[in-house]
Amino acid sequence: MMKHNRKLACALTLALLGATALAASSQTASPAAPSSSTPANPQPSNPQTPPPAATPPNPPAPQTAPAPPGQDTGNPNSPQYTIPINVNEVYLIFTVTDSKGHFIKDLQLNDFALLDDQKAPAQVFSFQQQTNLPLRVGLLIDASTSIRQRFQFEQQAATEFILQTIKPRSDKAFIMGFDVTPDLKQDWTNNLDLLETGINALRPGGGTALYDAVYTACRDKLADSARGQEPTRKALVLVSDGNDNQSRVYLDEAIKMCQRAETIVYAISTNTSPSRERGDDVLQKITDSTGGITFFPKRLEDISNGFHDIGDELRSQYALAYRPADFKPDGSFRPIYLYCNQRRYTVRVSKGYFAPKR
Repeated sequence: MMKHNRKLACALTLALLGATALAASSQTASPAAPSSSTPANPQPSNPQTPPPAATPPNPPAPQTAPAPPGQDTGNPNSPQYTIPINVNEVYLIFTVTDSKGHFIKDLQLNDFALLDDQKAPAQVFSFQQQTNLPLRVGLLIDASTSIRQRFQFEQQAATEFILQTIKPRSDKAFIMGFDVTPDLKQDWTNNLDLLETGINALRPGGGTALYDAVYTACRDKLADSARGQEPTRKALVLVSDGNDNQSRVYLDEAIKMCQRAETIVYAISTNTSPSRERGDDVLQKITDSTGGITFFPKRLEDISNGFHDIGDELRSQYALAYRPADFKPDGSFRPIYLYCNQRRYTVRVSKGYFAPKR
C-alpha cells in the first residue's frame, strides 16, 4: 500500500510541474460564481470505496471569452471558449455534495484524487469551481400512454426549467418526446420561444421505447460534440417512469452510448407510487453510470421541484481537464475514479469514458 501511495504521489508531482510550466505562459480569467443552492431530497448515487488519498496538481485557470449575444437556431457546437479539446485530453464535469445532499462549491484541486484507468494523470490543464461553461441540454420526455394522466404536469415543469436554466447568450437545448419511437420536436436552439413551442407540441400515446430514445438522443444529438470541439457541459434530462416495452436496444447499450457521448443524464421519475418500482431502478442505473442523479417526487405537483434541483446542480458543478498518463486511441472504455480527500463529501462523476478510435 505504501509503495502504491509513493507511486501515485510521484505521478501527481510530475503533473504539477507540467501544470506550473503551463501557468507561466497563460493568462487566466475566472468565471463568475453563481449563487448557492440546495437540492430537495435527491436520491444519491452509490459511493464507491475510495482509493488511498492523493493530492493532484494545481493547474492554471482556463482562458475564457464571452459568448456573442443574440439568438439563433444553428449548430450547437459553435465556439464559445478559447480552450480547444484535443483528442488526448479529457474533460470531467462533476458534482460534490455532503451527507444531506447540499452542494459543496468551494473545494480546490488539491482536495481531490484522480485515477484514469488506475493511473494518475500526466498533466492537469485546468480546474474550475462552479463552472460557467456553455450548456448543451437535451430534454427527453416520456410521451407514452402510461403517463397520460401526468403529462400536463411534465409539460408545465419542463417549460419552467427551460426558461430558468437556458441562457440564450451561451446555452442551447433540444426537445424530444418518445413513445414507441423518438420524436424530435425542436432541434438545437437558444430561442426560448421555439423550445417552449416544442414542449407544448408533445402529445401522449403509444407504447414505451425508453432505451431506444436515450440511445438515439445521445447518438444523434449529443455525441457530435463529444470531442474535437470547444468544451461544453452536456446533459440529458429524462422525464419518465422508467418502464420500457418496445425498445430494440438493451439498457446497457443505451448507457454506453451516453458514456460515448460524454453526457450526464439526470432523471425525474413520474412514478408516484409509495413503493419502489422496477422503472425507478432503471432510471437510477442510467444516472449513476453517467454521473447524474434521479429525483423521485412524492406527488405529481413536485415534478417541478425535480427540475429546479437539476437546474441548481448545473450551476454547482466543477470542471477538470487533464491528459491521461497512457492514453491510447483504441476505442476502449477507461474507468475513472475521482474522490474527495475530505471523506465526508461525495463526488458524483461518470464511471468512465470511451477513448476515441483512430
